[in-house]
Amino acid sequence: MSKNIASKLGQGLKPQQFIEAMTKNKETFQDWYDRFNWPSEDDKEFFEQLQNRDDLRCVIIAADWCGDVVRNVPVVFRALEPTGMPVEVLIMEEHLETIDQFLVMGGRSIPVVIIVDTGGFVLGTWGPRPAYVQEPMVEFKKNNPDRESADYQTNLAATREEIKRRYGEGTGYQDLIVRELRELISTF
Repeated sequence: MSKNIASKLGQGLKPQQFIEAMTKNKETFQDWYDRFNWPSEDDKEFFEQLQNRDDLRCVIIAADWCGDVVRNVPVVFRALEPTGMPVEVLIMEEHLETIDQFLVMGGRSIPVVIIVDTGGFVLGTWGPRPAYVQEPMVEFKKNNPDRESADYQTNLAATREEIKRRYGEGTGYQDLIVRELRELISTF
């Protein structure tokens, strides 16, 4: 059965409201937002052409304390701006029953970008990271099922370092997000 979040539509913050309400990481968030560049003219045109569609909505579950939100949501905002698609942000702590419908490997991982139709039916989701950046965490979860294990925290720290390395220092990771969003939206 497909998920429906119609009851959440209109409850979130608009992108600018989310940025203005940030109490943590606002400058870093704004920096990633300002540094965005389209990977290609073709990608930009794809998102611009979505202006002709009025059947899509985007709901993002996020929180300003999360490093993945700070890196990835600015890219999602920028990629969706030319679409004219309504975009809103639900603060995770205020919408736990919603995040619990979109668990990643059994846990609450943000951001979750949810594309829905006008009736709130979920068409697809993206997040919390680009697939390439997320791979180490997938491997970690598979290989470290016991949180009480002696080496769990050491392995988790190493995994987080690899994720940081895969993000890199620059904006290259942003191209991955644009391409993954494009692939997702192309399916409906």
